[in-house]
Amino acid sequence: MNTPSARISSICVYCGSQPGHDPAFRQAAEILGRSMAGQGIGLVYGGGTRGLMGAVAEAVLSHGGKVTGIIPEFLMDKEASRQELGQLSELHVTADMHERKHMMFERSDAFVTLPGGIGTLEEIVEIMTWAQLGRHVKPMVLANINGFWDPLSALIGHMREAGFIHTGHLVRPLVIESAEQIVPAIQAAATGNGEDETIISKM
Repeated sequence: MNTPSARISSICVYCGSQPGHDPAFRQAAEILGRSMAGQGIGLVYGGGTRGLMGAVAEAVLSHGGKVTGIIPEFLMDKEASRQELGQLSELHVTADMHERKHMMFERSDAFVTLPGGIGTLEEIVEIMTWAQLGRHVKPMVLANINGFWDPLSALIGHMREAGFIHTGHLVRPLVIESAEQIVPAIQAAATGNGEDETIISKM
């Protein structure tokens, strides 16, 4: 089983390849990227150069941080510009989605989920499943910008109450409303320090 690192050196960010309708989503991606770069934390992400994916990567790079993009060959021209991909610190082109997700997991000390669509949801649910199965104890965060992840929180709570989540204490990502507080919350979780309940809740 993977154990958390007291020193967070890389964070995997899941998010949409579209910007979404709320300007707050892109702003949160930019704030997160800037915060990560400021703390010397590298970004591991799906390699897209558009939407929120592009926003968080651009923010990390423009503030001197390191960005590792991991993208399947078949998505290179759908979610990214090949020219922009060349500006990343590292780029890994995988054969398929399975290889991509495994590499993202292995290279990350924590996981953050910004707003996104079905693919974003699938990625964080898989990471939560692996936590429930005891495969890792890395910090997980839902960036609940303007309540975006409230429906997911409600669904997880419903499944727990119905008796289908038998290890609920392992499937409890931090739910954080403010992008500025994501990196401090992850660092506190990784070191076992007390959490500020005014900014952090658990599902």
